[in-house]
Order: sequence, then structure tokens, then C-alpha cells
Amino acid sequence: MANVLIIDDDLEMCTMLCDLVNHVDHEAAYAQTLADGLRLAVSGGFDVVFLDVRMPDGNGLEVMKDILEIDFPPEIIVMTGMGDSDGAEKAIRNGAWDYIQKPLSPKKIIQPLNRVLQYRDNIRTMNRPTRNLKRAGIVGDSPQIQECLNTVAKASQSLSNVLITGETGTGKELFARAIHTNSSRARHRFVVVDCAALPENLVESALFGHEKGSFTGADKATDGLVGMANGGTLFLDEVGEMNLNLQKAFLRVLQERRYRPVGGKKEVDSDFRLVAATNRDLSAMVKQGTFREDLLYRLNAISLHLPPLRERLEDLPALVTQLSTKIYSTLGVKPKPFYQDFFAALSGYHWPGNVRELVNTLEASISDAYYEPELFSKHLPERIRITMARSAVAPVVLEKGEMPADTPVVPTPEVSAEVDPGPRTASPATTAVTPSPVADNDEPLGDRLSTYKVYRESVLNRAEKKYLQKLMKTTRGNIKEACATSGLGRTRLYTLLKKHSVDRMGWGVED
Repeated sequence: MANVLIIDDDLEMCTMLCDLVNHVDHEAAYAQTLADGLRLAVSGGFDVVFLDVRMPDGNGLEVMKDILEIDFPPEIIVMTGMGDSDGAEKAIRNGAWDYIQKPLSPKKIIQPLNRVLQYRDNIRTMNRPTRNLKRAGIVGDSPQIQECLNTVAKASQSLSNVLITGETGTGKELFARAIHTNSSRARHRFVVVDCAALPENLVESALFGHEKGSFTGADKATDGLVGMANGGTLFLDEVGEMNLNLQKAFLRVLQERRYRPVGGKKEVDSDFRLVAATNRDLSAMVKQGTFREDLLYRLNAISLHLPPLRERLEDLPALVTQLSTKIYSTLGVKPKPFYQDFFAALSGYHWPGNVRELVNTLEASISDAYYEPELFSKHLPERIRITMARSAVAPVVLEKGEMPADTPVVPTPEVSAEVDPGPRTASPATTAVTPSPVADNDEPLGDRLSTYKVYRESVLNRAEKKYLQKLMKTTRGNIKEACATSGLGRTRLYTLLKKHSVDRMGWGVED
């Protein structure tokens, strides 16, 4: 008997699914919000979760990673009333078992449920040999990286071709090397082919080698990169940069594992394992006619998609520690501590260049602080500091005729209406005196009433600070939990904490 959780805001749908699950002799529970569903999932020991996408308190796809962090997590079947192919792709990439569209029939529910439960029974009963995966320099323990490492482990035990996709700088070659290092071919060569840098006129010679005298300058025979990979792994980096003629030639090499060197009369065998990588959308290129569909199928026997750094910021401290250690060693500099605002700035940046950009950023920062004892956000490159500054500025919409809050106010003396406006000097006895106004909460505002804008900013600042102090106390300084509770982004929260001098670790202190 299995335990099933339904997370859907439609009570009728929850009741129907619970009845259906109970009818096939399984237990079912339901929740009508993501918050309640996540709480049940974490505490329940469920085997399967049916998760709706459009929920009143958020998008169901956004809580998948939290559910999948549970020890022996449940399998997730995503439900949606909107036909969205992009949503389907995101669900599968995030770890969903299946993606089904409403309206739901009993068949649509029972079939995937039975498959999931059979799969989980197989996992429980199988005797999987223990194996320590060699990370080969891969850093991080986020759910996204753990999923990638699981794929690396599976790919290492296979001889199938692997296609690694991801943005520039996500570490595609690093993961390719990890697959090679953990495979039975680790004793042989790992040969890198940069498809974007292959010389146009010598591309076939570089890949397949050539015989002596086959062209001008060929003074001796060479094996080529494909031949060098015999017994090992051939890594095609930026495979999307191959032209169509080379794609056709390479397709046959993949099928036969045989090739003919330039100027050669006989074909040569090469027993290589292929791993390819690209930052381009090869499926879109197939539709555009710039990449062969049959080659894509050959390359993509096992797929590994690497997440961008902005989606696994919890790995930043470990990454910074490892990378900065290498930089200090290279420069011969004693390691420096990081001030809190340094990590706050790193966490608030979007990292379009991913880990590669992080390496360059740390090199620049450490060099800038070469003779200083500590690293501050001041030492970061200008583009990151500008991003941090921009995120700290909320746009202010002014009413017609309203002045910005920082516009200086020049006080104008108020004169009693009884004073003759003719003479410009007035007797003190006839000058009206305005009593000090008092706010509704009995807080004096000073001898002269300020502009509404200034008063409002003052009140908001006090309220903001008290809220942040209470937020840090409630969440015990946990930034992730504080963001979830407040609805603030990580960058905005760090900016407000700094603005009001609220220490995330000093949550027990309140004004």
C-alpha cells in the first residue's frame, strides 16, 4: 500500500483523486495550498505527489526542488489545466516523473501511478553496489548539482554517447571529465575537440589525421584527434558549431567507429566513447536546417543539462572557497576573510557568465585587495556593484508638483493675516506662532511641520526597520526562510538589512 499526496486548490479535484486512489487500495491526503502541501510532503513519507501548477500561493513547479530534497523523495506527477510545452519541459528538467493535462480521467491517473509505484518497488528491492563518485573538481551540494552527479554516475557505467547542455561557463568540460574519470576508460586519454576553433581548411585533417604528402606541409603522417581517443573518451566541445559537411562526415564515424585519414587508402578503427557539449539549442537548429536531426539523435543517448549559477546560489560559499584557495596559491597571497557584504553582492548578481565569470570576478577582487587584510564588496568589479546599487533603489512615482524626498526644503516665515502686507518688516508681537504639531501616535514632529513626503519616509523607515528585526528574529537569521516569509528577493533583503543596520545574526535585539 502506497501513500499519495494531492496538492491542488480545487477541492472537488482533491476529493475525486483521493477517492480514486483509495479505490485502488492506497492511502491519500490532500492540501489546497503549496505551503500546506510542502509541510505535508516533508513530514509525511509519501510515495507519490500529484502537484497542480497554478496554485493560489505560487507556481507548483517552484516547490518541486524542496520536495525532492527529502530523503528518498516521492515521485512527482505534475498536473495542469493549461497546455504549456515549456512548462512540461521545465517540469521534467526539475525532476518530475510525468506531466499530465486536465481534465483527468481515471486512466490518466492510474497508469502513471502504477508505473511510479513499480519503479519505487524496484529501487527498494535492488541491491545496488556502493560506489564512491570521483567529483573531479565539481563543487556543490545543491539539489540541482546532486541530480547532475547522479546522471554522471549513471553515464559513467554506460558506453552510450552523452550530450551535455548548459549556458556558457557552467562547467560542461568539467562534467565531461568527471564522466571519463569515473568510467572504465579512465586509464586512457580524454581528448578535447573544440569545434569552434577547428581550422576551416584543415578540419578533416585535425579530426581524422592524414598521410605523409597528402597536402602541402604534410611532412609526416598523424593520427588526428579521433585516433588519439582510441580506448578513451572523445569530447566534442561546442558541437553546434560544426558545419553541415563535417556533421555528415562525423555521423558515419559515430555509426561505424571507423574513419579514413586524409590521403589514406585504408580505413582505421577507433574505439572511443563520445561526450559532446553545447550552449546552443540543437533542436531549434534542426528546425532551422543548420544541424542534422540524425546526428542529434546519435549524440543525445544520455542527456545532462547543467543549471546556471543563479539557480544554485546555495553553492556559492563552497565555490568561492575552492576557487579563491586556488587563486591565493597561484598568486602566493595569504588567504583573506570575506566581509558579509561581499557575499551579499555575489548572491544578488545574476551571473550571465556563470562559474567562469565567478572565477574572473574572484581573481579581479583578490588582485584589487592584494595588500589589504579583508575583502569587501568595494573590491568587486564595477558591473557587480552597479547591479547591487540598482537593486537597492526602488522607483518613486511622484504626483504632479511633488518634490523628491531629498529635495531641500527652505522654510518660509508665516505672517499673521492681520499684519499689513505693505512693509516687509513685521513686529514680533504681530507674527503668528505655530504650535508644534503632534502626530497621531503622539510623536513630536518638531517646531515646523515637514512636507508630507519627508514625514512619510520617516514613518516608513521606522516601520521597515521594526519589520526586518522581527523577520530576522522569527526566522532566526535564515535568509532563505526570510525571503520565503517576506516575499522579498535575496538581493532586496540584503539591501534593506544593510540600509537599516539590522544584523541577520542579531535577531534577538529589537529597538
